[in-house]
Amino acid sequence: MGLNILRKESLDRYLGADKKFVKTMTAKDLMAIGIGAVIGTGIFILPGTIAAQSAGPGVTLSFFLSAVVCALAAMCYAEFSSALPVAGSAYSYGNIVFGEFFGWLLGWALVLEYMLAVATVSTGWAAYFNSLIGSFGLHLPKALSGPFDPAHGTYVNIVAVVIVLLIALMLAHGMQSSMRINDFAVVLKLAIILIFIGVGLFFIKPSNYHPFMPYHLKGVIHGATLGFFAYLGFDVVSSSAAEVKNPKKNMPIGIIGTLVIATVLYMGVAAVLTGMVKYTKLNVANPVAYALELVHHGWLADLLSIGALVGMFTMMISMIYSSSRLVYAIGRDGLLPSKLAQFDEKHHSPQIALWVVSIIVAVMGGLVPLDELTSLVNIGTLFAFTLVSFGIIPLRHRKDIGNRGGFKVPLYPVLPILSGLACLGMMTQLSKTTYIGAGIWFTIGIIIYFAYGYRHSKLNKSRD
Repeated sequence: MGLNILRKESLDRYLGADKKFVKTMTAKDLMAIGIGAVIGTGIFILPGTIAAQSAGPGVTLSFFLSAVVCALAAMCYAEFSSALPVAGSAYSYGNIVFGEFFGWLLGWALVLEYMLAVATVSTGWAAYFNSLIGSFGLHLPKALSGPFDPAHGTYVNIVAVVIVLLIALMLAHGMQSSMRINDFAVVLKLAIILIFIGVGLFFIKPSNYHPFMPYHLKGVIHGATLGFFAYLGFDVVSSSAAEVKNPKKNMPIGIIGTLVIATVLYMGVAAVLTGMVKYTKLNVANPVAYALELVHHGWLADLLSIGALVGMFTMMISMIYSSSRLVYAIGRDGLLPSKLAQFDEKHHSPQIALWVVSIIVAVMGGLVPLDELTSLVNIGTLFAFTLVSFGIIPLRHRKDIGNRGGFKVPLYPVLPILSGLACLGMMTQLSKTTYIGAGIWFTIGIIIYFAYGYRHSKLNKSRD
């Protein structure tokens, strides 16, 4: 019998395999995971950079336009997670509506997105942490402060390794305790952002808003393409579906709620920042801290450093959690070793998947220079967004999948098609180097699929 790479998974088998997860998460927990992933250090940097380079004070509109495009994809994710409340996010959706090979490609893209994002953020967290302890006169030995580069005297970024392993240890103790810590950290981070907005309002000079669109509408739209990437973390919410109470109701609230809150915060920071400081002066490494120093509020700039640390911490929690559920789902289907789907009954979580993901991320963050690889995060996400958007059409045609009472994308099929086209448009903004890197990653993935995944797939055992 020939290869059948487009054989499709059944929702019933997934629901049966995932029933061992305990459903403890609420819409509030989902929004905490989503905001944890979306609001990181970028909120203190991107509004200033985009204002200076592309949009001027119109950066506020740029973030709004980015959010509109993201909202299309968010609605598609909300429908999928409502109709298919299973672990694995876009990977599992792809397996059910497009077939195994496309599901594998989606999973492989997301493995790179999640792990590379966490590894990169862990090095940023280490840099902030080292800077913070440096202000108290404490310094790590140089050998322990950077990736493996003996020529420059660094061997391991020990702080990046330790923070990833500490988060893994926290997640290994179960989602309920992890969610309490994550919820507290998210509230703290939001409080710091709101303090900046509240204080900054008193230092706004209306003259700084003129001209509002110095680079015209073209600059605002270009700013929107840059701002779009600030929102990409919201898809991690959908990986939680198997652990959510009443997913038909709570998943859409979690996904769309994340995007709404993130949009309000990004627009708020952008509006206050460009009102405090002329946009031409904002092309600096940390524009929000710079603005606060200009108005003699250095104490708040120090508080923002803590906000940045907390922001990166919650982002790593969200992404490590999502990665472990994704790797669990791929192991559940046999496309990676089924040991990865082994479930720990005491902590109600896939411990092997969690620790494999965390150790790989810790090694990447501790030993590998990642600067050139970070743009690959965007292509993995946009690839997933594109297929999830267009996937709404075959999903609606599946008579065996009911979504009665669940969320459905309005104006079907216009909005799903618009969403897919918008994501394809965003992909054209990525560099040639990004596509070369992605080509290498996908080639490795295709080799693994045909050498291992296809033969070990659970679909081989049930039907071929």
